[in-house]
Amino acid sequence: MMLKYPGLLWLFLVFIPLIAWYVWKHRNSNPSIGISTTESLAKLPTSWKVVAMHVCFALQLVAIGGLIVALCRPQTHDHMRTSRIEGTDIVLALDISGSMSARDFDPSRFAAAKDVAMKFVNMRDNDNMGLVVFAGESLSLMPLTNDRAALINAIKEVEMGDLNDGTAIGDGLTSAINRIASGKARSKSIILLTDGTNNAGDVPPSTAAQIAKQKGIKVYTIGVGTNGTIQVTDPYGFSSVTMETKIDEQSLKQISSLTGGKYFRATDERMLNDVFNEIDTLEKTVLDVDRFTLTDEDFMPWIMLSLCAFCAALLLRYTVLRRIP
Repeated sequence: MMLKYPGLLWLFLVFIPLIAWYVWKHRNSNPSIGISTTESLAKLPTSWKVVAMHVCFALQLVAIGGLIVALCRPQTHDHMRTSRIEGTDIVLALDISGSMSARDFDPSRFAAAKDVAMKFVNMRDNDNMGLVVFAGESLSLMPLTNDRAALINAIKEVEMGDLNDGTAIGDGLTSAINRIASGKARSKSIILLTDGTNNAGDVPPSTAAQIAKQKGIKVYTIGVGTNGTIQVTDPYGFSSVTMETKIDEQSLKQISSLTGGKYFRATDERMLNDVFNEIDTLEKTVLDVDRFTLTDEDFMPWIMLSLCAFCAALLLRYTVLRRIP
């Protein structure tokens, strides 16, 4: 426990004149009678009312002391400490187009990407992270936050079919740039995960990459899945079709190279895990942070102590120690 105003403890000096006055008052206010000897009274015990009188005065001192401590504002909190942490601003841009339902990953590209992304979020204790999804259009789902539970829940709730189908890589990257631009960290990064070629949207990927470069934002691109013929299931699981998929690796490499990031290729979940682990080691910024815990005010117990002592003193004064006129 710490006191916000410890200087007020000097008020306890008021106890000195109070105790001196009490001693002087009771030493000089006892009634007396002249007798030849006190031998017969010497063995009589001290009256319990005398003890009660002293207890009453002690309770009054406790009441005053409790008020003084309460005025000092006792508080409980941890001491401030400065620590070095590694943190940055990161936005995940996740492709949720129909081809992500391909089952060359177990159980699908989409499910594997979500699972690995949630693990990655859980590892980044000190980062502000956001979430953008894209298909034929883009949608910003989560602003930059350090609430990992909220972000993980947002990733869990993402479903394919929420957006028009297609692969608008440029739009997805632009939405991620707009989302991360408000971040306060010096290091800003976007992790863009897709399994296709840009075939929709209004912004070319190269233009979005130029914007990211101008704003000092690194873009890590991840190509997910295998090229070739795949079975794709509709978002509701009622039917499946065969389609050709081809990752535009050249475009993804250009985006990452232009912005100072890196391109990764993942053809199974293990490789995807390795990719996110490598990004975790690359994207760290050392910061000096002052850490505090919330301060709790603890004056109320002292107020209650003072009130109880005052009430007990009054009770003694007007019952046991009551004087008859």
